[in-house]
Amino acid sequence: MTQVKAVVANYKALFPFLVFVAVFLGAGIYQNDFYALPAPIAVIAGILVAFMMFRQPMNSKIGILLKGCGDDKILTMCLIYLLAGAFAAITKAMGSVDAIVHLGLDIISQEYIYVGVFVIAAFLSISTGTSVGAIVALAPIVIGFADTGDFALSILCGALLGGAMFGDNLSVISDTTIAATQSLEVKMSDKFKANIKIALPAAIVSMAILIYQGLSLNSQGMEMETFTYSILKIAPYLIVIILSVVGINVFVTLVLGVISAGILGVLYGDFSILEFTRIVYTGFTNMTEIFLLSLLTGGLAALVTYNGGIEFILTKIKTFIKSKRTAQFGIAALVSSINTAIANNTVSIIISGPIAKSITDEYSLENKQTASILDIYACITQGLLPYGAQALMILSFASGKITYLDLVGNTWYLLLLLVSSVLFIGFKKASKSINSIKI
Repeated sequence: MTQVKAVVANYKALFPFLVFVAVFLGAGIYQNDFYALPAPIAVIAGILVAFMMFRQPMNSKIGILLKGCGDDKILTMCLIYLLAGAFAAITKAMGSVDAIVHLGLDIISQEYIYVGVFVIAAFLSISTGTSVGAIVALAPIVIGFADTGDFALSILCGALLGGAMFGDNLSVISDTTIAATQSLEVKMSDKFKANIKIALPAAIVSMAILIYQGLSLNSQGMEMETFTYSILKIAPYLIVIILSVVGINVFVTLVLGVISAGILGVLYGDFSILEFTRIVYTGFTNMTEIFLLSLLTGGLAALVTYNGGIEFILTKIKTFIKSKRTAQFGIAALVSSINTAIANNTVSIIISGPIAKSITDEYSLENKQTASILDIYACITQGLLPYGAQALMILSFASGKITYLDLVGNTWYLLLLLVSSVLFIGFKKASKSINSIKI
């Protein structure tokens, strides 16, 4: 990644990385909270072990670490995180999140409340780039619906989780999208187009199921609250989504999104120009953890790569790869396994990204397709984990009224996304044997 030399596969070089995972996972299990220990601290533990293990001179190890931290892809990723954080903070301060939620709830008929929750959660998650944020914003409202009529809480919560993960997977300002696209060096618009071919069929079938379930509701006697909102406050989200999909540079897109949100916020009197600058800076600081995580993980990856750790993983994975198809399934299994271990979809993509890129280059896969696979399988795994932040958040709001199995059993989208992705990889244009395409 950072040095040009003949790399010899060495399983021992993976030990610092395993220390990182063990520290992160161990603290989460011990505290019963996988976000209790800041992830950058766990990475630093791995870096310290790498410095003690590897035999290069100290100056050489420091040089490798710094080159890894300063890799173009890593720095680009970090700058995008900062802009995404600023956009999220400023749109929240001007009331855009509330506007989306209230607009959706105001126009949805009661018999379509299940599919409505899915759609609102999806749009909110796409717009804000965070499934957890969408869940936090909507969960109290969704839980309250169950007390207003004949709504099934398990179906409502399943729709919320599915919609939030659908949006997070496709959002152009999501941590996972940023990590996947930068790791594979693809435009966000290309990844979005590849991703939506797999995600949209699953979403459509999920919505059909939710509509069917909603039609059986007895809506008599149920009254829904009337909300007030300004549709114009949704404009910054639409600007970012449209510009990203048509392929405008992500930096330009996010800057225009921040500026448009700032102008509207000042005009509506939500904040002054000076307060706008402070909110933008707060958005930067909100991304400190993921910023440092990406930076330090890049350095740790460089040390591990230089000493043969990544080469060892590639060598082992290649023994199972017989075609482009199995290469894609191998990448899916890799990111899913890491996500299961550390319960963080963004971190799992950052860790598996360099390995996925190497496999993609060697077996002539499409970068945009690999980026899509990374994000999709991290999304599926994260959403289904009983100790993942998303499921834990919803179950916490539900206060024991539903179980984990109730929640997952009604999260149609994630289950159908798994089916859709397997079918897409399995039946997309038969590939030649790897042996026949190697040079």
